Amino acid sequence: MKKEHTEDIESRLTGEDVKPAEQEVQEEKRSWFKRKRQGILTSTADKKEFPEGLWNKCPSCNHICTTQELKAALFVCPNCNYHHRIGSKEYFEILFDNNAFTPLFDEIRSKDHLGFTDLKPYQKRLDDIHAKTDLKDSMRVAVGKVKGEEIVVACMDFEFIGGSLGSVMGEKFSRAVDYCIQHHLPYMVISKSGGARMMESAFSLMQLAKTSGKLAQLSDAKLPYISMLTDPTFGGISASFGMLGDLNIAEPGALIGFAGPRVIKEATKKDLPPGFQKSEFLLEHGFLDFIVDRKQLKDRIAELVMLFKH
Repeated sequence: MKKEHTEDIESRLTGEDVKPAEQEVQEEKRSWFKRKRQGILTSTADKKEFPEGLWNKCPSCNHICTTQELKAALFVCPNCNYHHRIGSKEYFEILFDNNAFTPLFDEIRSKDHLGFTDLKPYQKRLDDIHAKTDLKDSMRVAVGKVKGEEIVVACMDFEFIGGSLGSVMGEKFSRAVDYCIQHHLPYMVISKSGGARMMESAFSLMQLAKTSGKLAQLSDAKLPYISMLTDPTFGGISASFGMLGDLNIAEPGALIGFAGPRVIKEATKKDLPPGFQKSEFLLEHGFLDFIVDRKQLKDRIAELVMLFKH
């Protein structure tokens, strides 16, 4: 009996001596998915290719929308109002009338005076960024009109070594102040940076004193300085000109501080309060004058410039 049972199992496994009905059931189980139409029906000429970057996913709420929709909304999530990180190109398009502006001091470039090497030489890092992007350094400066009011705007690009503060940024910042004094114009800086650039060592740290000193000259000339802090603004920026504005403003949800939350938590051995270092937290504790949504930014800046003039 046992031998017959074993032979029956073997015959089922090999598919031998199986009744037609049982064989049909087994065939149906094995072929649970069948392509009813053989071959691909779409011709190669009719295939559509989708370029990369066509869709964007919000890191806050996971809402998915097209890049065109996001751009039309000024890179603000239409679902949760999360402000995506953007660069100087996008900020200039948002602020300046008809995207008309004159770039200033674009000829200045960073150099590796110290021969610094970490994972790769600093000069090689600079050459790679120059080859991949149109950016000359981590800050761009331009003069133009915002709703008819002329203003000088300096904006950082996080794409260029984390928007880090180096000797070129310090020099551009200082020359922009001189330009404002010479032409009697207000000055606005849009910060987005991880702090001082370690590859330039003391040259980078010297920019904190240099930029702060230039702002004193701007103040003596009785010209307004608006400091706008965006996500993220840390280190040497928040320790110098980032917090020295006649008005310190920020975007919603921007992370602003000197050291990061993780470092502070490890140093203090204490849990941090909810929303710590967010722009809303800083506003509540008196570090900011107000928070401005990107959609209202142009109107608010034009209004401020007009009020400062009169």
